Amino acid sequence: MLKNLAVMRMGLFKGLRVLIVSGFLLLIGMLFVRFIGIGSPSGNLFTPEKVNLALRRTAHHLLRAAGDSTSRIPAVQQLNPQTFQVQFGHNFDYDQLPGILQASFRLHKVTQPYDVAVLDCKRGTFQLGYSFHDLLDGHSIPCVGRSMRAGCYVLQVTFEGATPPVPRIPIWPILSLGGLLVGLLVVGWNRNKGHVGADIPQQPALVLNPALLNFGRSSLDVANLTLSIGTHQHKLTYREAKLLRLLANHPNQVLERDQILKLVWEDEGIIVGRSVDVFISRLRKLLQPDTTVKISAVHGVGYRMEVQESVNE
Repeated sequence: MLKNLAVMRMGLFKGLRVLIVSGFLLLIGMLFVRFIGIGSPSGNLFTPEKVNLALRRTAHHLLRAAGDSTSRIPAVQQLNPQTFQVQFGHNFDYDQLPGILQASFRLHKVTQPYDVAVLDCKRGTFQLGYSFHDLLDGHSIPCVGRSMRAGCYVLQVTFEGATPPVPRIPIWPILSLGGLLVGLLVVGWNRNKGHVGADIPQQPALVLNPALLNFGRSSLDVANLTLSIGTHQHKLTYREAKLLRLLANHPNQVLERDQILKLVWEDEGIIVGRSVDVFISRLRKLLQPDTTVKISAVHGVGYRMEVQESVNE
């Protein structure tokens, strides 16, 4: 009888220890949530409303600069989560577009990188355009100084890597269950620790260095979106790296424009209404120090990366 009583006391003691450990871990989790704010939305995510206001402001100032202060500005159209359009009834001063658009985005706290395309209303063809990255590091803006014919135009803005806000998930049930499970694991480990022999050394995690794609005297770090030419390194955008990878994987081969659009954009479900010319121009500038590599345009067909000397196997 005394033996059974001792066993019961030991069981109660272990159960009480589980509850104490679980409660302690739950309290730590609650304090963690309280002070760091798990699940709070990021302040860097743009909203369609902010983009709408910024584009309408841009259209207003461009029309006023063109001497039009009475025409109605059509509603901003959102083609997908990344792409927005606003229509102009007549041409405007393209040279003023980069400054006015960037000032409008800054005013409404829209900070994501973006690409700009000016399209013909009737045919939907690309007329003029540039990238947000052309505004940085003193890069020249493509197509500046070129005149626009009289007619209807569409201003299209496509954001890079834009992600809509993720709904908040209740964290308290997860913390409660997690604290209980961790408490059980701690008690179980303490109970069996005396029966475990020598600790088994853990195998170190295997670290894989990302493979480099070499072409000519240049190399592309696909994982880190970095182009290396000799001792110089250039950080690329996701789409620039994807386009460069496609060209480098097909050296001295002609890639049709439609094929490039399909492999670089359409397979991600993004509607593209602009040309690859802006991206090709950007890559050409970056590859200028490598005299063994040249991106040539094949008139009416597409592009070809000419590689005179390749270090790829």
